Amino acid sequence: MENTTYDLIGNNVEAQLADGSTIVYNLGDIAWVMTSSALVWLMIPGIGFFYSGLLRRKNAASMLWVSMIVLAVVSIQWFFWGYSLAYSESANNYIGDLRYFGLKGVSHEPSINNSRIPALLFCVFQCMFAAFTPCLAFGAVAERARLGPLIVLAFLWSTLVYDPIVCWSWNSRGWSSRMGSLDFAGGTPVHITSGTAALAVSLYLGKRRGYGTERLAYKPHSTSFVVLGTALLWFGWFGFNGGSALGANLRAVRACLVTNLAASSGGLTWMLWDWRIDRKWSVVGFCSGAISGLVAITPGAGYVGAPAALLFGFLGGTVCNFATKLKFIFRYDDCLD
Repeated sequence: MENTTYDLIGNNVEAQLADGSTIVYNLGDIAWVMTSSALVWLMIPGIGFFYSGLLRRKNAASMLWVSMIVLAVVSIQWFFWGYSLAYSESANNYIGDLRYFGLKGVSHEPSINNSRIPALLFCVFQCMFAAFTPCLAFGAVAERARLGPLIVLAFLWSTLVYDPIVCWSWNSRGWSSRMGSLDFAGGTPVHITSGTAALAVSLYLGKRRGYGTERLAYKPHSTSFVVLGTALLWFGWFGFNGGSALGANLRAVRACLVTNLAASSGGLTWMLWDWRIDRKWSVVGFCSGAISGLVAITPGAGYVGAPAALLFGFLGGTVCNFATKLKFIFRYDDCLD
């Protein structure tokens, strides 16, 4: 890259900024965030496999298609204006501008959130979050929507919903960030937005044919896909949470520790709640609980210790297990909860 030099040992890279000053990046920090970007990428086919395994065989391939197409569409959206709308330094309280349209000017300058890594690397890392979030939400379309319009919906939803909320939460100029909110790795921009979007899609599309009958009382068609998806998600979540430290440091190590503990606690908790009713050990229940624990720990992964992580996982597994019954109380149809 132009205007960059390496020290003699090779542990640091020095970049010259536009104002003539220089900044030194540690190659260890860069390597860890690059690795974390790849780990988060793995979560995208991971959620596809997880959703696919929970469906009937005839609809299984649709969720794999959705995960990969959304990855491609959102990556292009992020290149055009997604990154700029979310992370422009000249953003207002609610949304950024087109200063970085087409990633113009995104290079070796320090990122907006952390001067230890260059903006280009931060852009790549956050692109994976942007692509993963609509994949979570679009599980709600399973078995009852045409797939083609999702290409347009993914592009528009990322622009109109995800990017502004990222600006609120993670851009230092956003209103939520200015108020001092703490969201380490995506409780609001990723999980709340995707969950709310999934509920909205479920209500808009309405119930499937056969809702409330034995026709839809089917079991997951492939437990192997569910376990594979969970494994990819659990593995990728080390980059999701650990990478959000934006450096190879002790906070990243702590985030990885509490991530694993919360997933373990959540998985065991959900499985035991299911055993209480069915008197059977459920691997699907364990996988569902593990993901609940991962979701629960995400916003606090960089701020809490190991004992709290066990509590996060227990509460996540318990609350989410009982929350799956709410769709029957309020009579909306979401086949993937």
